[in-house]
Amino acid sequence: MPTEYRLEGDGTNIQALPKISLHDHLDGGLRAQTLIELADEIGHDVPAADAEGLDQWFAVQSNSGSLVEYLKTFDLTTAVMQTRDGLARVAREFVQDLAADGVIYGEIRWAPEQHLTRGLSLDETVEAVQSGIEQGIDDVRGQGRGIRVGQLVTAMRHADRALEIAELAVRHRDRGVVGFDIAGAEAGFLPSRHRTAFDYLASRYLPVTVHAGEADGLESIRSALFDGRALRLGHGVRIAEDLIIDRQDDENTYVSLGPVAQWVRDREIALETSPSSNLQTGAIAAWGDELIDHPFDLLYQLGFRVTVNTDNRLQSGTTLTRELALLSDAFGYDLEDFETFQLNAAAAAFLPLDDREELAEQIQNGFDDA
Repeated sequence: MPTEYRLEGDGTNIQALPKISLHDHLDGGLRAQTLIELADEIGHDVPAADAEGLDQWFAVQSNSGSLVEYLKTFDLTTAVMQTRDGLARVAREFVQDLAADGVIYGEIRWAPEQHLTRGLSLDETVEAVQSGIEQGIDDVRGQGRGIRVGQLVTAMRHADRALEIAELAVRHRDRGVVGFDIAGAEAGFLPSRHRTAFDYLASRYLPVTVHAGEADGLESIRSALFDGRALRLGHGVRIAEDLIIDRQDDENTYVSLGPVAQWVRDREIALETSPSSNLQTGAIAAWGDELIDHPFDLLYQLGFRVTVNTDNRLQSGTTLTRELALLSDAFGYDLEDFETFQLNAAAAAFLPLDDREELAEQIQNGFDDA
């Protein structure tokens, strides 16, 4: 049976709360059993014979403390996502699983260029994922619930197809795509390498989030902001490197903000933090190796627009409910804090203003009911 997470103190069922997921990778959200079945269909070897064993394998592989090693697990997941049926099934189940976790709006990010080995075109991959998303939404509606989902089309930062992928995203903006991202190995691959793609996206008014401040520091974040025109930072936790601790006493820490941190906070650029993933990849190694060391709480207390995300549910063995529970255990958060995190996410969603306000109202109503 799935673990039931309740808020300490009032016993609120966290899973039942309305939530928003902004940073969730399609190739990191497969069900283990689905992966086994899809691998069997194409004759691809998997390192375990059953779902429980495969979940265990992912847990071991993903807790290396290195983003590079962590990313190698995606060789297996992307291998089974190379056909229309494979992509559609994964996307459909992805939506079902989000809804089961209480998510009312989710953005699914994935890189079409990684799904072409069996003859699909870029456009066909986007269409396949969208068909799965729509099937999943129909399934959820059939259960008497509702969910809205958008695609974040992603380019791989170490490759040279960013402009092509940006054009792909714009082509499908009225057919499910809500924004653009770059992902992959961060260190050594600044967003500035893809300035042409970002210029194109800005000229077409398509919103951008950029993985930055995870495996690299302030230079990467600065480039995401000013070369990428990022409205959100994927992870972004290393913005804490730009915080200067002036003094501390028994009760308080007094902090000054450097120029990059000041810009991010004052412009309310959302941080798409993923606590468990940040531990696994070593993103918070400068501060420690336990959740209590994560700069999330400091950033929250300083007024940054922090959001809570899963990154890769399979690799981290997690859900958005679990991530919230872990943060509550570490920092003593209550229902009001959880509501703030969800309202932050609603405000940062790549949707028109009226839709974001409607999401915020859904969040507030759901938390009032709780």
